Amino acid sequence: MSQARVQDPSHNPLKSSFPIKPRRFFLLLARIPVIVCLIASICFVLYSAFSNHSRGNHILLPRLKSESTPDREPTNISHILFSISGSAATWHDRTRYMNLWWKPNRTRGFVWLDEEPREKNRASGTIANTIPYRVSDPGWTRFRYSSSRSAVRIARIIWDSFKLNLPNVRWFVMGDDDTVFFTDNLLSVLTRYDHNQMWYIGCNSESVEQNVMHAYDMAFGGGGFAVSYPLAEKLVNALDGCLERYYYFYGSDQRIWACISEIGVSLTPERGFHQLDIRGDPYGLLGAHPIAPLVTLHHIDYLNSLFPNRTQLDSLETLIHAYRIDPNRILQQSLCYDTKREWSISISWGYTIQIYPLFLSANNLAMPLQTFKTWRSWRDGPFVFNTRSVSPDPCDHPVVYFLDSVENVGPTGTRTTYTKYGPLLGKGCDKPGFVKAMEVKTIIVSSLKLDPKYWHKATQRQCCEIMDGGSITDGTMRIRVRKCRPKETMAL
Repeated sequence: MSQARVQDPSHNPLKSSFPIKPRRFFLLLARIPVIVCLIASICFVLYSAFSNHSRGNHILLPRLKSESTPDREPTNISHILFSISGSAATWHDRTRYMNLWWKPNRTRGFVWLDEEPREKNRASGTIANTIPYRVSDPGWTRFRYSSSRSAVRIARIIWDSFKLNLPNVRWFVMGDDDTVFFTDNLLSVLTRYDHNQMWYIGCNSESVEQNVMHAYDMAFGGGGFAVSYPLAEKLVNALDGCLERYYYFYGSDQRIWACISEIGVSLTPERGFHQLDIRGDPYGLLGAHPIAPLVTLHHIDYLNSLFPNRTQLDSLETLIHAYRIDPNRILQQSLCYDTKREWSISISWGYTIQIYPLFLSANNLAMPLQTFKTWRSWRDGPFVFNTRSVSPDPCDHPVVYFLDSVENVGPTGTRTTYTKYGPLLGKGCDKPGFVKAMEVKTIIVSSLKLDPKYWHKATQRQCCEIMDGGSITDGTMRIRVRKCRPKETMAL
């Protein structure tokens, strides 16, 4: 039990508790209002900051971060969320393309469908080992449209993906269910950019007519594009209003582009994203790929097979097999000359080799042969890049070789073998130089694997040289691809 204390009237409790001089005591009292005001100001600022996030019709979608993966960790494939547009009608058939690049337990993402597919695995809701599916939120049906209704749903897929609130997402990568991604090269591209900034990365169409109809500074959706988390966060909060304003646009990618433009962000072009708005044979384009990592291929079903006498799926599997051996080098072009025989040689690594029985300058060899036409009108151009017309004279055509095999040589090297297909258009020539080139039946190319950091520096096409003093043994030529020497050029 407690007892009341009897205090001495002469006792000063304040003085005994605070043994300081009266002047200091009053100074302390004068500071109390200042401290109170400071605390009140801090509380007001915090209240204002949090309350602003909850005002209006915006979606409050907090970014989740895992303690085990700090933001300063280098970007890896798990930081990318693939958001693929599809439909229940095409999903089953298009899985053959998605299975080429999807890596179970490594890649993250979903293909977004308009409704539940008829065929599905009861245990997991997916066809085995392919990208899982989700059904789009039905909210898209309330928006008006003037042409394609599905474009509204597809434009809103980034909203669906963001709404999942998955942890450690740095990039949202959009594409179609027939877009083939080269994920290691996609990662090589995205690691060059600060994911904490607002980035919109992709490429426009190859056909001028498509860019005029839609937009030059727009990332075409089939070629794929990447949106960093900070930009996606702003985009999803503004998206519904944009869908109302831009109901008259044709495509989903055009709606996304218009909305990102309102945010004040422009497209950062990366030339390895390929919409492939072309018709016919893509050989000329892929045989002279720009100095950029191959990131995507699209419209595969609308093009001739990449490799002759094979199905398109077999062709892609062959190309991807080479890509997996040396991802950063796939389709990279190297140029060299056989001065004794007056040959010009172009190597598109992992795909094709061309031997021209004449001298062509490097700028000509780097220009795609026009084996294709425009997407909409099926005309000979114009395109957003220069092309070389295929000469009517078969003696000016290259002798063409296609990839036959690829193998590792130790931990850092590769050996690829290319087998003769014949003249470009199958028409022969009786000139000595052409006849001599036709005697080469196999070309073996050795090279070191290309470091992913190669793309973090100013890029330079690598050189190649003919080995064994240029000798051809049993119809086989050997070539080495390597880094150009300090004073070496690709001049004749």
